[in-house]
Amino acid sequence: MTESANLNLPAGWSARPACNGDADPIRALVFGALREYGLAPDPTGTDADLDDIEHHYCRNGGWFIVIEDANGELAGSVALSRHTADTAELRKMYLPRNARRRGVGKWMLERALAEARQRGYRRVLLGTASVLHEALALYRNYGFKPIAIEGLPPPCDLAMALEL
Repeated sequence: MTESANLNLPAGWSARPACNGDADPIRALVFGALREYGLAPDPTGTDADLDDIEHHYCRNGGWFIVIEDANGELAGSVALSRHTADTAELRKMYLPRNARRRGVGKWMLERALAEARQRGYRRVLLGTASVLHEALALYRNYGFKPIAIEGLPPPCDLAMALEL
């Protein structure tokens, strides 16, 4: 059974836990989305967690899933990373252009927030880039508010938080 059972992903689409074998397709997804908005990927910094997904997420109290379309192609990713005992960081939430405006981003965010609650987190943080207009609108619609954080990693220029 996939994680998408009884949820609102498009027909035939599914979600499953990410593993190290997914690193290259996830990098292609993330880096492609960043470049689409004129942002530079950071494979040795912000995105170095993709070198060992299982260590950075699965073995450290985090959570990472990938979304596959009806053809079995990677169509999205979303992750939570433990920030503190009561705060998770939303990470790697990306969709390729052809998966947008289908409810998949909304599903991913709702699934991540439900997972954060289930794991006992009371707050979710995220870092994003202000040029990601669709993502910002989604985050704001779910109640995320801008917060001040120094030293955001590139390409992030905005931090947001949601109290659960």
